[in-house]
Amino acid sequence: MILHCVFLRFKAALQAADKQEIFEAVAALKAVIPGMVDVKFGPNVSPEGLNGGFVDGFVVTFEDAAARDAYLVHPEHVAVGDRIVAALDGGLSGLLVFDMIV
Repeated sequence: MILHCVFLRFKAALQAADKQEIFEAVAALKAVIPGMVDVKFGPNVSPEGLNGGFVDGFVVTFEDAAARDAYLVHPEHVAVGDRIVAALDGGLSGLLVFDMIV
């Protein structure tokens, strides 16, 4: 299994409803991209203060690296990804992706 962890710094003006729509669009990919096992999303709730400004995020669980790789180039993921980047403070600099094998 692969955990695909994505941490986000949304633009300050982005409304909570807009964030929710983005997260739901990510979760909806599970129905169209094979190998997506689970999607979780939400705000950072750590009391440590070590988030580097990344206050929202999501985690996608994939069956394996091949499923993750297919997701990365899938046209529907690319469209959602473009939407995410447009909503971030600084575009791609408002994004942190970390994948790990579990």
